Amino acid sequence: MTLGQQAEAHAQRYLEQQGLTFVERNVRYPFGEIDLIMRHKSHWVFVEVKYRSATQYGGALQALSAAQITRIRKAANHYLQLNRLDVPCRFDVIAMEADQIHWLVDAF
Repeated sequence: MTLGQQAEAHAQRYLEQQGLTFVERNVRYPFGEIDLIMRHKSHWVFVEVKYRSATQYGGALQALSAAQITRIRKAANHYLQLNRLDVPCRFDVIAMEADQIHWLVDAF
């Protein structure tokens, strides 16, 4: 298991402990990828997981670019259309640095 996969698994467990329900992981399309899809009450939550073992080149949150946000949004819209879902959704970020987890709800 790669470091990225380990971080995603850890993020999934963390979110489940916070009351979210796991739906799917690593949904890929040619134009973008969604790390985790979760449900929280009536909302579908598209989660981007960022992990950095060291912060000397910037923290996990700084690793999320505007282009990535655009690709994630596009992938989420495609997922909703493919699955014929007309539900409220949001985009969260799990930023992991060393042994800390930061959960940004409705991050973008």
